[in-house]
Amino acid sequence: MQRRHLVAAAALAPFASFAQDAAWPTKPVKLVCPFPAGGTSDIMARMVAEALGKEFGQQFIVENIGGAGGTIGTARAAKMAPDGYTIVQSGVGQNAVAHGLDPKLAYDSMRDFVHISQVHSGPNVLVVHPEQPFKTFQELITYIRRNPGKLNYGYTHAASGHMAMELLKQVGGEKGQPLFIVGIPYRGGGPMMQDLLGGQIPMMFINQDVALPHIKAGKLRALAVTSKERNPLYPDTPTIAETGVKGYEALSWSGISAIKGTPKPIVDKLEAAMKKIMASPEIKQRMESVGFVIPAQGSEPYTRFVKSEIDLWTRVIKTAGIKAE
Repeated sequence: MQRRHLVAAAALAPFASFAQDAAWPTKPVKLVCPFPAGGTSDIMARMVAEALGKEFGQQFIVENIGGAGGTIGTARAAKMAPDGYTIVQSGVGQNAVAHGLDPKLAYDSMRDFVHISQVHSGPNVLVVHPEQPFKTFQELITYIRRNPGKLNYGYTHAASGHMAMELLKQVGGEKGQPLFIVGIPYRGGGPMMQDLLGGQIPMMFINQDVALPHIKAGKLRALAVTSKERNPLYPDTPTIAETGVKGYEALSWSGISAIKGTPKPIVDKLEAAMKKIMASPEIKQRMESVGFVIPAQGSEPYTRFVKSEIDLWTRVIKTAGIKAE
């Protein structure tokens, strides 16, 4: 009799599991943001958490676990239970650039996560101090090609602006020779911006939402954006690709991923919810007002995109000889 009960229980177990997945979420869901509160990543995470909460009628709570360019929080999330009650914010730094910097990274972005939906994409803007003589991107590039090593730029190690400049140096030269521009390292974006505004450094790449107020105030001049298409906030600013550096693209981006092993019914529910959320007029307006673009939605295109970004930045980092700090 006891054996029959055990066999019956085993036979019913898959149905119980399916019922639990179908009922998900029955309690609050944690969204790990691997950056401190207050920055762009945190703002994106809270926007998504609020929208998912409304969609599912359950709390989605942002937990900030910052440090080491997003890798500490991402590594910790990768080891959490894949039960659907922890999801994680993925992004260019922690899920693409980090693989080029550290071959022994504590996680594998393709192996340890299921990528559900890309949330945003945005370019960097190449800006110069207005006292610089360069009025166009072509004028700047022509000067650099003819005067190697005479100009410098500011950067924070392995940030999206740093990567955008390294890619430009590698593909923007002539006759197979890279551009020679001297990098000035900074520990943070705040001091770097102050030096640019004060004229201590002539140029840098910066996220478009951060650059816009300074450009509108006439304190910086925008020469080009790093996306393939012009950005709605910068309709008169050309892309680097259209100025002659064909195929150039360097984006800042984020998305939502689940821990590998999360039941497929839960992943499917999240994917469907994100497609609905990102198509809403409210979210579209919020994103476009700060120059962000909503990419193609769905797990399949996002997974392909993450893989292509890993390949791109690993190649750029290897060529430039950049090491983890």
